[in-house]
Amino acid sequence: MALVPQLIGAARGASARALMQLPRPAIARLAGPPVVVNGRTLDPEMQLLLRLQRLEGPAAESVAISRGRRIIVSSSRLAGGNQPIGAITDRTIDGPGGPLGLRFYTPRGLTGRAPALVFFHGGGWIYGDLESHDATCRFLAEEAQVRVVAVDYRLAPEAPFPAAVDDVLAAWSWIVEHAPGLGIDPDRIAVGGDSAGGNLAAVVAQQTAGSASAPAFQLLIYPVTDFLNRAPSRTTYAEGFFLTKAFMDLAEENYLVGGEDRSDPRLSPLYGDVSGVAPAYVVTAGFDPLLDEGDAYAEKLREAGVPVEHVREDGLIHGFVNMVAIGRTAPKAVRRAAAALQRGLS
Repeated sequence: MALVPQLIGAARGASARALMQLPRPAIARLAGPPVVVNGRTLDPEMQLLLRLQRLEGPAAESVAISRGRRIIVSSSRLAGGNQPIGAITDRTIDGPGGPLGLRFYTPRGLTGRAPALVFFHGGGWIYGDLESHDATCRFLAEEAQVRVVAVDYRLAPEAPFPAAVDDVLAAWSWIVEHAPGLGIDPDRIAVGGDSAGGNLAAVVAQQTAGSASAPAFQLLIYPVTDFLNRAPSRTTYAEGFFLTKAFMDLAEENYLVGGEDRSDPRLSPLYGDVSGVAPAYVVTAGFDPLLDEGDAYAEKLREAGVPVEHVREDGLIHGFVNMVAIGRTAPKAVRRAAAALQRGLS
């Protein structure tokens, strides 16, 4: 009987993937009337996914965090599918708060020293792990032909701010120090992540700027950059577009314990010193509460003279980086990010 939920979930995922392979006009009819906000039109694939989501069980933010974590992993697996990869190796290093898990991805056909991406998963600092973003890491490794190292940093509420920051900085330092023995070119290591992980990636880039351990490139996917102010997009897209106000409030309530300086660059990279940070690819989603602060961070980098390529995926929603097995639009967006990563490390 324990296999029944897994079988139901697999069937649900297969059905969603099959729907997304229908001709574009058919998907548009199933999705319903176009959704237009601020002159941008929601991609029909995203619109249909959101309709299907409303038929699912409870949202992660509506249940206990422990159960929400299982929901996040399950939904990510359905959206990510079983992506091909050459090899995967897990290992544990000593972290600031105990053992720190790393997962190494090697794309097919890659040998010898190669460029690498150190990747921090999203999930609001309360959800996510090596499993939730496994498909994403496989996809990026294969598409960009780089090694990917995923970091299983500590989560709140068990380990609130700044535990995640401490973990990712420790993991980054260890990977840079041991790069040659890991088959990684120490001069071509990028840092990246999505959402909360994009926040942590930006923090690593700022904290190490100008040092021998600074990254060569940043891959920032709809990053959280501002805990101090609430940009308009946080209100405009607060409901109905996957990432909700309830999710963001729950994440903040558990990641912060109270009394933090919200302009601390380790929380809000938008208020940090970006002079001399690595070149970046910043991608935001047009129907994402984090749109404005991601756009603002890309502009801050540009104004500081940092080489930055900023792409706004106008029709997409938060979470598209996990949808590498769903439809055509989201995988194409992630391929664009992988291509930018490959260029940035070439």
